[in-house]
Amino acid sequence: MVQQQQQQQHRIYILQFRKGEQDQEVACKVSTPPKAGAGRRVMYYYHDYGGGGAGGAGKNGKAAQPRAFSMRRFFGLLLLSFVSVGTLFVAPVSFFSFVHSDEGGGGAAAAARRAVEVAAAPCSGMGNDSLCCDRTSTRADICFARGDVRMHSASASFQLVSSSSGNATAAAVEEERIRPYTRKWEANVMATIDEVRLRRVPAGVAARCDVVHDVPAVVFSTGGYTGNVYHEFNDGILPLFVTSNHLRRRVVLVILEYHDWWMTKYGDVVSRLSAFPPIDFTADRRVHCFPEVIAGLRIHGELTVDPEKTPEGKSIRHFRTLLDDAYRGRIQYLERLERRAARSRKRRAAAAKPTTTSIALPIMAPPAKQASPSPPDRPRLVIVSRTGSRVIENEADVAALAADVGFDVRVVRPERTTELCKIYRELNASDAMVGVHGAAMTHFLFMRPGKVFVQVVPLGTDWAAGAYYGEPAARLGLRYVGYKILPEESSLSREYPTGDPVLTDPAGVGKRGWDVTKKVYLDRQNVRLDLPRFREVLVGAHRHLVAGKRRRRQRESQ
Repeated sequence: MVQQQQQQQHRIYILQFRKGEQDQEVACKVSTPPKAGAGRRVMYYYHDYGGGGAGGAGKNGKAAQPRAFSMRRFFGLLLLSFVSVGTLFVAPVSFFSFVHSDEGGGGAAAAARRAVEVAAAPCSGMGNDSLCCDRTSTRADICFARGDVRMHSASASFQLVSSSSGNATAAAVEEERIRPYTRKWEANVMATIDEVRLRRVPAGVAARCDVVHDVPAVVFSTGGYTGNVYHEFNDGILPLFVTSNHLRRRVVLVILEYHDWWMTKYGDVVSRLSAFPPIDFTADRRVHCFPEVIAGLRIHGELTVDPEKTPEGKSIRHFRTLLDDAYRGRIQYLERLERRAARSRKRRAAAAKPTTTSIALPIMAPPAKQASPSPPDRPRLVIVSRTGSRVIENEADVAALAADVGFDVRVVRPERTTELCKIYRELNASDAMVGVHGAAMTHFLFMRPGKVFVQVVPLGTDWAAGAYYGEPAARLGLRYVGYKILPEESSLSREYPTGDPVLTDPAGVGKRGWDVTKKVYLDRQNVRLDLPRFREVLVGAHRHLVAGKRRRRQRESQ
């Protein structure tokens, strides 16, 4: 039985105001299809003059009656129409966003600049019944197919059904191949990614549709380095946000190398990007038909979103907002469970009290002591603990030191089975995070802008610590502190003699290749922090947070 969703078409009315006219209200309404199966949705823009007389339009979705206009106005409107239609084909959603922008002149100018940049990008000029790939990026390829596009997983392909009546053999020759993963420069890992073909086929040999969608599809792989939380965000979740967020959940995600555990882990986030169930490309043998397919993801850099490269100017902070929305419901549910459990414990404790006769005696108050700040008044600091390598050997002492400085200290030990929402909840409520360089530092994304991220940088990891975590954290709005350990704070000082290049020249040792760096500095190194030296970092972080809280209270009291 064929499951069918209605195709969506839009009609655009562009308003032209006379010079000197006051700003008028512009609104839009989406009409319902005139009858079931009609398959047409019409979007009207209308000018509300505040009346229902001639020349106006009520809020019933009908277009306003056109006014008489001169030939000069006609040609001006015609030119504007050509520009607007071109923009609509390039980035329809960003066009609508520009129309409804409430950011003022600056926001409109930024949107116009981004529209020009998008229009100049490869594949930006493609229309319907087209196939194009942008391979200009060193990080990832991305391909587009527009028209009647059919997923045929049996042949690991998407078929663009040719609408032309030309040579059928020539039509079938056009083909593009892509491995939809965002580490294009790493040949070894890319060789493990399944390849997808996008090819034009004549209508006579095209697969027959089983499921018809009226929204585009985004195709990507959860293979490669998936399993490492840094790569899961950097190579997958963030590029997925960059590529699909402007579609406002009106997109179907088609996943190569689909993993149930990945969907369990990231389902809350994925549901904020797509309103539809994801498709397992390999397992789902039905022929899904789409009006457009985007194969591959765009990536802007390490754990970042560049607002100059997104259709609507979205940044990493917008991604942070998406995480808030994704986990809010689950966090509220966990809080209800905890309150219920607390009430249950209280009832059990009350029931277990022995019934004995007691004599009331006066209670002597203890000697007055200097009141210490209660936990709510102390900034919360989370230590992200590691096991295996790059462990803080004196972690308990570091926690005690942080408490002495004035922090409410929590220690978090993320495991592969730890629910991501619980880690998010802990870090979202924290004021500072401390951890040793490694994939778990990706969790700085869960912190709120203005908070403090202290990364302990072992020997030989200076560049990676800054590029992968330090710089992205600063772009998110965190106060980043990189604590570079001294040779005597490294466990390697107990393995190598004083003056050995491993201790004195990590950069030179790193030039021997990645394998040497990984073996020496990542897999075999722990740290024992110099407590007096590290105390200075904690004191600086505490002062920053306390001062920030004081400023917020002053603003609120004004």
